[in-house]
Amino acid sequence: MSGSVRVPIPRAYADGYGRLGHPLSGIAVAALATVVSIGAWAASPAAGVVAAGAAWLVAGPGDRFPGRVLVLFAVAGVFAGWRGATAWDGLAPRQVGVYTGWARLVDDPQPYPGSTRVILEIDGERFEMWARGRALKLRVGEWQGGDLVHARGTRTALDAERRERVAWQHVVGEFEYDWASDVAAGGPLARASNRVRDTIERGAAAGMGAPDDAALFRGLVVGDDRDEPQTMIDRFRASGLSHLTAVSGQNVSFVLAASGPLLRGLGPRARWLASLGLIGWFVTLTRFEPSIVRAGAMAAISATGFLLGRQRSPARLLALAVIVLVAVDPLIVRSVGFQLSVGATAGVAVLGPPLARRLGALGPLAEPAGVTLGAQLGVAVPQLLVFGQLPLVSLPANLLAVPVAGAVMLYGLPAALLAGAAPPVAPVVLFPCRLGVRWVDLVAAIAAAAEPGGRATLVGWSLVALAFAWLASSRDR
Repeated sequence: MSGSVRVPIPRAYADGYGRLGHPLSGIAVAALATVVSIGAWAASPAAGVVAAGAAWLVAGPGDRFPGRVLVLFAVAGVFAGWRGATAWDGLAPRQVGVYTGWARLVDDPQPYPGSTRVILEIDGERFEMWARGRALKLRVGEWQGGDLVHARGTRTALDAERRERVAWQHVVGEFEYDWASDVAAGGPLARASNRVRDTIERGAAAGMGAPDDAALFRGLVVGDDRDEPQTMIDRFRASGLSHLTAVSGQNVSFVLAASGPLLRGLGPRARWLASLGLIGWFVTLTRFEPSIVRAGAMAAISATGFLLGRQRSPARLLALAVIVLVAVDPLIVRSVGFQLSVGATAGVAVLGPPLARRLGALGPLAEPAGVTLGAQLGVAVPQLLVFGQLPLVSLPANLLAVPVAGAVMLYGLPAALLAGAAPPVAPVVLFPCRLGVRWVDLVAAIAAAAEPGGRATLVGWSLVALAFAWLASSRDR
């Protein structure tokens, strides 16, 4: 541009500022996200300071990582530790004993074998309720997130083990249910969200044929996996495909892509506001699951960067999203869904591209193989710690299932809304989704049956590592 002036960038900032238009390098932002996550998890300002020092040393002090960055890390670590400690101390009910009155459903009831779990908000606090018995399960199963229920029961505190398990949902106690009478619709946002979900459910029921197909379809499109049979859940978990029914950045991207023709006709600020509105609507529709909250935060930061004219590295967007979300809700770091979502995204963004380049010998399969392997490496630690398994078959299963599942996600949401509004056309409109859903389920079933398990899986991963190392080395010759 004529008349422009080049401003020299300090050497300490050149790596990040020159390429991305930000004063901190990508490594510094990633390290900062790690520091605040550790501080929030430990719920200790001291742990935040230790994490800050470790991150500064590992990332490389000196001109590229000056001492003032260490100060920033330390302040952020102390703040995150304080926020985590405050949030953890708040996980105790202010009042216990008998309660009669209105309670709000925080989320949709979650069915389990023999019972149904509900999270109720009473006087601004969240309580976990378990509905047992067939009649009660059927009745509670008709409730929806945001509904108001007039109920009577007893509020009690949680023991340490249960407190740890539900901390990420801000549950402070248990509500021992006696009875519930009236059920009323919630606020305007809850009613609008439930109407959309009802339309999608109606369209899926009319157009997908088998109930299991409809349940998996809703899981792929809006993350509603309540009606998936346990056998389906088990085979998706055993095949490494369970992430497909946890809405994530791919779903957000498809929503924005489908709205692209409308957004492109708007001015920059109007487009930014409309994008934020779409992101917020979809996050609300999917019940604020941690994975979709992470994806929504990344998309919102990306849209803001686009408005400001700044380039947007996926790895940097992820780190910024983690920093913001942990600062707002430090307990989110305890969510397994959040950990898996962040790990997979980091693996795809950071490890995927270099792995794909090193695997050029695979030809057109190099990129999907690199991205898939990067995602699996990103989730390896939480997957092993929580589920005790890292399926070997997840590599081929993801290569075969993810593209088809993505097509179902992209086409499925508008198609389901149309099918729900006009049920007679549902079988025709959703026929492509029906084929796609059955393909994904078939891949999961075959992969789950082929998973060797135990030591054989460990040996298999070792062979995969050797094969990838050989392919990468052959690329250099």
